[in-house]
Amino acid sequence: MRRALFLVAVAGLAALASPAGSAAHQGDPHYRSEVKRVAPSAAGGGISVRALGFDDRLELTNRSGRAVVVRGYEGEPYARVLADGTVQANLNSPAYYVNDDRFGRAKVPAGIGPDLPPRWKTLDRTGVFSWHDHRAHWMGNGTPPQVGDESRRTKIFDYRVPLRVDGRPAAIVGSLYWVGVTNGPPMPVPAIVALVVAAVLAVGAALVVRRRRRAG
Repeated sequence: MRRALFLVAVAGLAALASPAGSAAHQGDPHYRSEVKRVAPSAAGGGISVRALGFDDRLELTNRSGRAVVVRGYEGEPYARVLADGTVQANLNSPAYYVNDDRFGRAKVPAGIGPDLPPRWKTLDRTGVFSWHDHRAHWMGNGTPPQVGDESRRTKIFDYRVPLRVDGRPAAIVGSLYWVGVTNGPPMPVPAIVALVVAAVLAVGAALVVRRRRRAG
């Protein structure tokens, strides 16, 4: 029991202290990406899209009984949700790789390009596809120039993510807003680590007391 508690505490500390756990792929609370609709409206029946993680991801749910293809940054088929709910990603789409990094710094492997025939990889059969899309968040450094007062909600830009619904053109239509910090800044990683260390020490102290009581 003592060893299990200690390992759980150490695992939590390692996860929070690591760069991947603290600042890798996550949304920015200063922004809100808001999906308005799927256009045209006739194409959107049974297809719903929402933004997740402030401005981090788009999630498309397909219950339309039609095939929906998400287009990549160069117009290539990036992913699709088939009529039966099968979710697939195109391994020949550059978007499959650059979407791994919030600022598109991930390296695209040699031999991958938008003009190649799709190479589909099945991800699941839920009818739901969630992905990071650079068209739906601010890619620049610092505060956007549109923001004059950081305490006020400000539209940064409108965006469109192109789709094909049963071969017909459609698009996810949304807007990105600056909202400032509404609930205070996120807790710094060092503070989180300090809390976990305190928890580890508390667990250790409790185990020592328990052992002494048993010995007594």
